[in-house]
Amino acid sequence: MEQHSPSIRAQAVALMRQGAPNRLVAEHLNIPRGTVGWWRSEDRKARGERYEQPTDCPNCTGREFDEIAYAYLLGLYLGDGHIVSKTKQHHLSIFCNATQTGLIAAAEEAMRKVMPLPNVSQRHKTGCVEVKSYTRHWTCMFPQHGPGKKHERPIVLEPWQQGIVDAHPWEFVRGLIHSDGCRITNWTTRIVAGEPKRYEYPRYFFTNVSDDIRRLFTDTLEKLGIEWTHCTRNGNPYNISVAKKAHVALLDTHVGPKY
Repeated sequence: MEQHSPSIRAQAVALMRQGAPNRLVAEHLNIPRGTVGWWRSEDRKARGERYEQPTDCPNCTGREFDEIAYAYLLGLYLGDGHIVSKTKQHHLSIFCNATQTGLIAAAEEAMRKVMPLPNVSQRHKTGCVEVKSYTRHWTCMFPQHGPGKKHERPIVLEPWQQGIVDAHPWEFVRGLIHSDGCRITNWTTRIVAGEPKRYEYPRYFFTNVSDDIRRLFTDTLEKLGIEWTHCTRNGNPYNISVAKKAHVALLDTHVGPKY
């Protein structure tokens, strides 16, 4: 490791104590950023200072945040989201189809709007993109996090979350459908003037194993005046269908297909 004079180290420490970030100190003194980080850590230890990662968590700081983006992100999290919260690893992940670049961008944008400070990245896997935001404070924003799978534990919104969903129900529905839903075109045949005629009609599906998450979805649909039905497949009542023409049109206006 390259040795630096005590005067250079003293200058670096002085700048850091004035609030300069590691990058600027390293550039100003033409020394490696890793060296600056080490000196900062040693200076904190010498002063008995405990480092706290800066956060812009709305729940911890009380700051205002983008509730529209949060309602959408809540829907994504309840559908295809996952939080890792370990001693040295904390992040929120939203899993997206790799071909749906619009969804990937929307998930990343929602994360940044709710908490701009944490780093956001994408991890590409076979047929899938994992959008990740790194901070332990996502558990503050999503208290539904817990051990095991979501359908194996109760999922109940906190009053402040329900207030956001009530204020922005379409964004919540959009997030749920963009995660665990789809828009498809069904068809059927009818006899017209003695001849079979094919009819096509669009419908929306939402599929989730959790009874609680499906109930959150259907409760919100009902508040919006959207009629829905259960659609049992292979004996499993995990599918919610919206097929009435006028209500599909409303979903087209406010949700639309994933892309």
